Amino acid sequence: MQTTFTITTSGLGLYEITQEVSSWVRGSGVLTLFLCHTSASLLIQENADPDVQTDLMAFFSRLVPSADNPTMQFLTHTLEGPDDMPAHIKAALLPVSLQIPVLGGRMRLGRWQGIYLMEHRNSSHRREIAAHLSVDGTS
Repeated sequence: MQTTFTITTSGLGLYEITQEVSSWVRGSGVLTLFLCHTSASLLIQENADPDVQTDLMAFFSRLVPSADNPTMQFLTHTLEGPDDMPAHIKAALLPVSLQIPVLGGRMRLGRWQGIYLMEHRNSSHRREIAAHLSVDGTS
C-alpha cells in the first residue's frame, strides 16, 4: 500500500504530520516514510512540550548558521540564497526516511512521540513524503 503526503510549509520550522499519517495506516506491518527533498528532514520527536521544537530549531540554527554568517564563508553553493546550502547540510545530518511498526492499524509510537517534517529553508515549500506500508509481510 502506497501514498504520497504533500505538506505545505511556511518556512523554517517543525511541522507535525502524525495525525495525517495515522489516519492512513491500516492493519499490521511496517510503515516507511521517505522525504523526496534534499533541504528538509523527517523526525520522530516529542510532541508534548513545544519548547522541544523551539530548542531543536535553535540548536540546528546555531550548529549550521546561514551562509551569510562569517563562519560559513567556505561555502560555494550560494546561488539559491543563504539558507540553501545550510539546509542541505542539516538534511545530511538528519534522517530523510523513517520506519515505524504498525500493529492493529496503529503506529507503535511512544506516548510522547510525533512525526515531524523539519523544514530547513526560510521560504514556504511543498514537500512530498512517499509512504509505503508493508502489511502482514507483504508489499
